[in-house]
Amino acid sequence: MLRLISLRLLAALPNLVGVVIITFILTRALPGDPAAYFAGAAATQEAVEQVRKELGLDRPLIEQFFRYVSDLAQGQFGTSITTGQPVLQELVTRLPASIEMIVLALVLSCGVAVPLGVMAATRPGSWIDQLCRLITTAGVSLPTFFTGLVLAYVFYFLLGWAPSPLGRLDPMFSPPPQITGLYLIDALLIGDLSLWWASLKQLILPTVTMALFVLAPIARMTRASMLAVLSSDFIRTARASGLTSTTVLIRYALRNALLPVVTTLGMVFGFMLGSSVVIEKVFGWPGVGSYAIDALTASDYAPVQGFVLAMGVLFVLLNLAIDVLYTLIDPRMTVEA
Repeated sequence: MLRLISLRLLAALPNLVGVVIITFILTRALPGDPAAYFAGAAATQEAVEQVRKELGLDRPLIEQFFRYVSDLAQGQFGTSITTGQPVLQELVTRLPASIEMIVLALVLSCGVAVPLGVMAATRPGSWIDQLCRLITTAGVSLPTFFTGLVLAYVFYFLLGWAPSPLGRLDPMFSPPPQITGLYLIDALLIGDLSLWWASLKQLILPTVTMALFVLAPIARMTRASMLAVLSSDFIRTARASGLTSTTVLIRYALRNALLPVVTTLGMVFGFMLGSSVVIEKVFGWPGVGSYAIDALTASDYAPVQGFVLAMGVLFVLLNLAIDVLYTLIDPRMTVEA
């Protein structure tokens, strides 16, 4: 297992280097002038040039790149010109908000999609199979911003069941002490159940919006994988041996069908990181996605570069977790495979 982790981390280093280079080049190719934005609309050309010099944007591109790499080696992601705060500090503060929403949505979607896909595969052509197709079609057809706006309109504006979709916490509550940055966990650690419930209520609408978006590919892959496994010879042998239907379905069929589902989860997680930008804007969620969009609008290089690099590290860790899950589900999987 340690050899697997070491090899995967070493193989990921060239990818991270490529992310750093490409991000640096693309941010410099963006339209707009961060020096002019930071100096203000009424600034003179001399003032803009002074700001450009202070930001180091007057230096050759290759010199800017090596300076950026040197700062990364020292753990410095730069300073945002829009907020005036270190990018690393902003990412550490905002990343738990995005991770909390994404992980909860992934758990919710898996809790619905996997059983739905299994039942649809065991009863092809039935009403549950038709329901699975309907949900998967709706999930891939409806844009996330549209689903979020409809849910907010119905459950907050019309019915009043949901709290105001603005931020991680109702203004009546104070945020918990930052232990992990995840409000649900931090509220439990300090034993404040009312704060935990308030945090959960704020999470419901954005989480359901994202879960509906990723539920479709998971349910579809689960159904297809289960149909392929259930028609295999070893399943017919297991049934002929007198094993119960539950044992055959869970212990033999589902376990062998999980590998493509786990692969789909890895791809879905990447989609969720991208769609979180839209969902955070719809619900006023203070995550890294909205932070990156605001920085991109202002041509603020440092936050955009820090955001992309953080996402690259998350993808590396995610792929590592998927490889570990492969070996746990099927011990025949090796490092070379």
